Amino acid sequence: MAAAGPLAGTVEVRPAEDESRTAARFTVGEDETVLPGHYPGFPIFPGVCLVECAHLGALATAPGDVKDAELAAVESTRFTGPVFPGDRVEIAMGWKRTPAGEWQCRAKLTTDRGDAATVRLRYRARTTRTETAA
Repeated sequence: MAAAGPLAGTVEVRPAEDESRTAARFTVGEDETVLPGHYPGFPIFPGVCLVECAHLGALATAPGDVKDAELAAVESTRFTGPVFPGDRVEIAMGWKRTPAGEWQCRAKLTTDRGDAATVRLRYRARTTRTETAA
């Protein structure tokens, strides 16, 4: 079963410089289900959807040992410009390992008009829970 999310479209992986500098993009379609209620008559793509774009881009382009990681935290977000229906959002991501052994992804999201957001996400290895007999 696919996870539920706010995006109707797909985040596309872009060619990467190397494993620590990755890229993706998302085109905001007119059919995005979040648009009609977010400023009716003047739709703006919500910031939470930009965070989701960064997260999905990170999951799709993560370095090898991050592939089975889970989101541990949204460390910071900064929204710097509006994103409208029809915009193509370019997502440039940089990866680094934290002192705690987790991974941090710093994403910069831009459109043709300039900066849209910066997002910092942290990922950790998935943990599996085992049930104990009662």
